[in-house]
Amino acid sequence: MTAPGTAPSTASTTADVVIVGGGIEGAATAWALARRGITDVVVCERATVGSGGTGKSSGVVRCHYGVSSLAAMAWKGLHLFENAEDILGEDIGFRRTGYVVGVGERNVGALHANLRAQRALGIETGEIPRDEVAGLWPAAELGDFAAFGWEPRGGYGDAHRTAQAFAAAARRDGVHIRQGTEVTALLTDPAGVCGVRLASGEEIASRSVVVAAGPWSVGLLAPLGVALPVSVHREQIVLISPGPGADVGKVPVFSDLVSLQYIRAESGGELLFGNSDLSTLETADPDRYANHADPGFLETAVEKIAHRLPGLPDAAVSSTYAGCYDVTPDFNPVIGPTGVDGLLVAAGFSGHGFKISPAVGDLVADLLLDGHSNDPAVHATDFRLTRFAEGSPLTSPHPYAGAGEMR
Repeated sequence: MTAPGTAPSTASTTADVVIVGGGIEGAATAWALARRGITDVVVCERATVGSGGTGKSSGVVRCHYGVSSLAAMAWKGLHLFENAEDILGEDIGFRRTGYVVGVGERNVGALHANLRAQRALGIETGEIPRDEVAGLWPAAELGDFAAFGWEPRGGYGDAHRTAQAFAAAARRDGVHIRQGTEVTALLTDPAGVCGVRLASGEEIASRSVVVAAGPWSVGLLAPLGVALPVSVHREQIVLISPGPGADVGKVPVFSDLVSLQYIRAESGGELLFGNSDLSTLETADPDRYANHADPGFLETAVEKIAHRLPGLPDAAVSSTYAGCYDVTPDFNPVIGPTGVDGLLVAAGFSGHGFKISPAVGDLVADLLLDGHSNDPAVHATDFRLTRFAEGSPLTSPHPYAGAGEMR
């Protein structure tokens, strides 16, 4: 028997690339590699495609980031979401509703600076007056906002359906998607990574391995001496029934940086409420956590919603659920080399992963095949693992006071 983390003497399977994790980032990477002609790829997913954190994503699509690389990646993602049926061959659930971000007086300068930087990247965004926001969100109380940003092409989508579409497109091109296939160890020899070991005992030999397993990436990398600074944070979601006669199906996504919440429509007519106050994280076990909102969170959510949406007097909580974020110290992902030759990681997306997933797949493919990003607007060094040890976190030059994690 081969010792954990060392090279196998034999292997039942070989591949040019092994991707550990069949969430949206792993599936997007598989599809990106296939488009570049690399189809001897095996995706190992311990359950089913999109069944982990991807399936709990709130699905907001926006390009409003202060970090230019993230904004550019979200812009690239938007173009794919808008044309998914032509590109991926199926509807992924994207709905273009527009995206509004509202700020208080102390954040007006940051809003203006971020909008300018985003427009410099070609993103369609700008300031919008209060009366126009009132027309878009007639039920909302807007008096405590000082300024608003507007992306007419923003909206929301379905991360699970998108991951499934990436996987299906990759499979049509010859990629092997292995569900119910848990990776228990990464294998190395003096030349670098050389494969993975599965829970079944099977080994897949490969000189290129991408770990895109969300919070489970930490445990896979640790035996190799790779310290991935990712913690797990439980995020709670509340679904609101707007009340009899209320039509909220076409309202834009609303990012409220005064009350620190975000609200978007659901395709079934409900409103989805999420928390934007990430100053205190609730650590969790991604395999065992409460899949519902706590009473204290629910009380806070109801208070915030009642303040923001007084025009929905008969609104009521219809259900709640929870998911987990894989969070880095700067709330931005790690995408790139690990220090072990041939071994890359794409994890720590901190809630941003859905909207940038098409660009993540392209970036990982670029790094694997060319060693650098081929998109001049996406700087691979921004997402390097070593930035934490260097004391150089990836932060916005124009952060929002009270909501800096929004980036």
